[in-house]
Amino acid sequence: MEFIKITKENLESEHICCAISNNRDIQVISKKSWLEERLDEGLVFLKANVRGKCFIEYIPAEYAWAPIEADGFMYIDCLWVSGQFKGHGYSNCLLEACIKDSKVKGKKGLVALSSKKKAGFLADPKYLRHKGFVLADTADPYFELLYLPFEDEDRKPKFRDCAKSLVAGSFYESSICSLKNEKDPADDCYVIYYTNQCPFTAKYVPLLEETAKKNGVQLRTVHIASRMQAQNAPSPFTTFSLFYGREFITHEILSEKKFEKIITDRDS
Repeated sequence: MEFIKITKENLESEHICCAISNNRDIQVISKKSWLEERLDEGLVFLKANVRGKCFIEYIPAEYAWAPIEADGFMYIDCLWVSGQFKGHGYSNCLLEACIKDSKVKGKKGLVALSSKKKAGFLADPKYLRHKGFVLADTADPYFELLYLPFEDEDRKPKFRDCAKSLVAGSFYESSICSLKNEKDPADDCYVIYYTNQCPFTAKYVPLLEETAKKNGVQLRTVHIASRMQAQNAPSPFTTFSLFYGREFITHEILSEKKFEKIITDRDS
């Protein structure tokens, strides 16, 4: 299997594995725009030379769009191998390439966001532990920060306090309301915090806004547009997190039907 590293020179022409192929689609545009800005910060997007989900994306932890403290480590944004590419050892190849590259760059080890049990959009804890990752820190209700040290390390990576508390109000007020002159989200208001790191948010956030209108509920969407905001976010998963007022609900990027079920279950 041939692997291709995304660069500014080939970004426009290469297929981004987790997005649809049409470069004019908003999902592709948003993801590639986000990627291009991160490449200067040391982000690596390594993909199989196929049209499918077989890639790894990682970045120096100091530049990660995540509320963590892991100076000197490399942060894995996403490792995704699915469909016909599963079962051929490609995950191992991609992870080994990341390890080799990180050691060459003098990193202390790798760190990844996972969960107590396997969950969508998060690194598979069973696979990572099999590869030698161990627990560094936890955050409610189910998030785990796993890391693979290359040598003895006294200081483990950890979540920032803002992500461990899962209190959305203070972030909304300091990072968003001050810019838009808005008030803290009401207890009866859904709030989505999201970035363009995943192409699916560009598609589903507008659809969820329409779903909220159709169901007569309030929904505010907060676009996390900078690394500073992401590193001070109220949830470990900054790509997408749904709150109800200050209450965390899910990190899963929702379809309209799944969001409607959440609305229905809360109203019942």
